Amino acid sequence: MARPEPRQLVVIAKRQVTPNMLRITLGGAGMAAFPEDQASAYIKLRVPDASAGREVVRTYTVRSHRADEIDVDFALHEECGPATLWALNAQAGDSIMVGGPGPRKLVHPEADWYLLVGDMTALPAISGNLELLPDTAIGTAVIEVMDEADVQDLRKPPHLTIEWVINPRSGHDSAPLIERVRSVEWIEGQPSVWAACEFASMRQLREYFRTERGLGTGHLYISSYWKAGSTEETHKLAKREDAIAQSG
Repeated sequence: MARPEPRQLVVIAKRQVTPNMLRITLGGAGMAAFPEDQASAYIKLRVPDASAGREVVRTYTVRSHRADEIDVDFALHEECGPATLWALNAQAGDSIMVGGPGPRKLVHPEADWYLLVGDMTALPAISGNLELLPDTAIGTAVIEVMDEADVQDLRKPPHLTIEWVINPRSGHDSAPLIERVRSVEWIEGQPSVWAACEFASMRQLREYFRTERGLGTGHLYISSYWKAGSTEETHKLAKREDAIAQSG
């Protein structure tokens, strides 16, 4: 299937969700052909990069989707990339070219219980997954944020617990997230594990889930959304090399 052509969307609103999370609402005429129900899907934003002297593409998640607009959340790291800089400077009426949406990466719908893991870059996708789960779902979500003030009130099944990990050195110290995940008590039955975070943390989590817990690909989705000190381009290269090493 051919990829949809990028569409021009307009900044409708801008809101500071928490100290380190900024929300941009996009809408306009370009939403007319946007597929329905795309919360948690990824999109490609074309943003200016002063250091490169051209536009670059950056990948983000649709946090929520209404009839004529979408919300996109930006985690505000110490070192802001071009997409974050664009979001910080965005004003109502600004336009941006948006590619996608790409396929949603969701938890396994027929699992006995759920474990969702991620840092602030994965928080929009985790939030979307939690909202799609039935009220009967049980399990745990372990979410790393940079400050206690970054904790959000998320809609979730009543019997699913959220454990927040406060780590101001996210991306530079994997231990707080890894240790909390390892402390989660596993429930009897088949789990569906969904995890996304920084590259180094992802590799440690993958080793734990695959080797120690014996999870196969049918019940494990794991991905790195970023790599500390890397651009999206160099992160993609690292992911490709890692995938080749895993397949070998």
